[in-house]
Order: sequence, then C-alpha cells, then structure tokens
Amino acid sequence: MTHRFEPVIIGFLCNWCSYTGADLAGVSRLQYPPSLRPIRVMCTGMVHPDLVMAAFSGGADGVLVLGCHPGACHYIEGNIKASARADVISVILRDIGIDPGRFEIKWISSAEASVFARFITDFTKRIIKLGPQQVKPGKGLIQGRTDI
Repeated sequence: MTHRFEPVIIGFLCNWCSYTGADLAGVSRLQYPPSLRPIRVMCTGMVHPDLVMAAFSGGADGVLVLGCHPGACHYIEGNIKASARADVISVILRDIGIDPGRFEIKWISSAEASVFARFITDFTKRIIKLGPQQVKPGKGLIQGRTDI
C-alpha cells in the first residue's frame, strides 16, 4: 500500500483580513485541503523571519503569510513590512537549501473566501509536487534559539 504524502502547511493569517476570509470560507462550506494549520496574528507585519524559520525547523512542508491588501492594513503599513520581510525570507531559504517555492506571502481580504480556498488548494498541490520537506525538524535552522 502506497502512503500518500499529506503536507503540513503553517499559515500566519492576519486577524482582520485573511483569518476572517478563512472563516468565511469555512462557514460557506468551501472545500480546500486540510493541510493548513492557521495561526492568527494581529498583523502580518509582526511575522518575523524567525517565526517562518521556526515553522520549517519544526517540520512544516510549507509556510504562508496571508494578510490585508496593500492600502487596507489596519496597522497602516504592516503588510508593506511583511512584504519586505518576505523578500529576505526567500533569500534565507535559498541559502539554507529550502526551495523558496515552499514559502509565499499573499493578500486575501475578509470577503475573499473563494480566493482563500482556491489559493490553499493550489499551494497544497505545489507542496505535494515538491514532496516532503527534507530539513529534519529541529536540525539547525535556528541554532541555539529557545525563545521561539
């Protein structure tokens, strides 16, 4: 019997937009894979690269940062900060041997339930195609960090 790879995707979702969009997808009974493990954050601007690296170090196959559209951030420029950090995260991932395609930042509003469901479906398919994450949990992504 062949074991089907079921990825673990950690998603940092903005409280005001993406998390609400995910909730709307749920109450609307839209179908998407159960691969996402959502973590509600007040703003994507608070998602430090260390949190993304900790998710990969903990065994995640993919990591998402989902927030408000530019110009709609409840904290004015949090999503602009998150976007700049996403560029840095992609470079770090490449440097440590993790395919940057395992990470993505996307803007999804509270009214975009169908966009949310479609995006999670597409991202899950991408991660399945890439296969399981090869970095072993707890092995050297964030050496010596115990505070995250």
